[in-house]
Amino acid sequence: MFHILVVDDDKNTRLLLRSVLEPEGYTVSTAENGKQALALLDREYVDLVVLDVMMPEMDGYAFTRELREGNSNLPVLMLSARQLPRDRHEGFRAGTDDYMTKPIDETELLLRIKALLRRAKIAAERKIVVGDVTLDYDSQCVTRGTETQQLPQKEFLLLYKLLSFPGKIFTRIQLMDEIWGSESETGWETVTVHIGRLRKRFECWPEFEIVSVRGLGYKVVKKL
Repeated sequence: MFHILVVDDDKNTRLLLRSVLEPEGYTVSTAENGKQALALLDREYVDLVVLDVMMPEMDGYAFTRELREGNSNLPVLMLSARQLPRDRHEGFRAGTDDYMTKPIDETELLLRIKALLRRAKIAAERKIVVGDVTLDYDSQCVTRGTETQQLPQKEFLLLYKLLSFPGKIFTRIQLMDEIWGSESETGWETVTVHIGRLRKRFECWPEFEIVSVRGLGYKVVKKL
């Protein structure tokens, strides 16, 4: 069961978020500002923080900066009535993982929380599990039952990236920059070649499929 810390100076907002999160199986703690939140983190283990930006004593930006300066990778989702791009930019510069503007769509909030927790789990364990398939970042192996495939580094990193964000479309340029580096002299066509190799390797595995999105790029579709 995941433990979520809700930080907001408005009591009604704290009660609302608790009423949304607890029926989904989350354990919820609350704090009224950043200082209280930091004190609570010293006493309790928390999996994710949902916090307001504008709060007395210590606002959301200051809280997140202090968290990151302490080398914490705890996922943070900021909520704010501020909708200007510069406000979102300040949040991301402070170190937040995601930013939503109020009023909050409850379904979207839950979806974003699930995505953040999934990515945090992947980052911590350095593994992705899809049904019977496991990608192990440290060994750069892909296993399914008793079958193990040791992939070349670029192929593994490409598949790991796509499976970390199932359903998300990545352009060839994005994948090229992230896997080969923005300074690489290799053309983006090499992404197409590596995608072809991955498809050939895993064409008989029913757990996932690499899909081409015409005019855009590629995505992985989980088929469980």
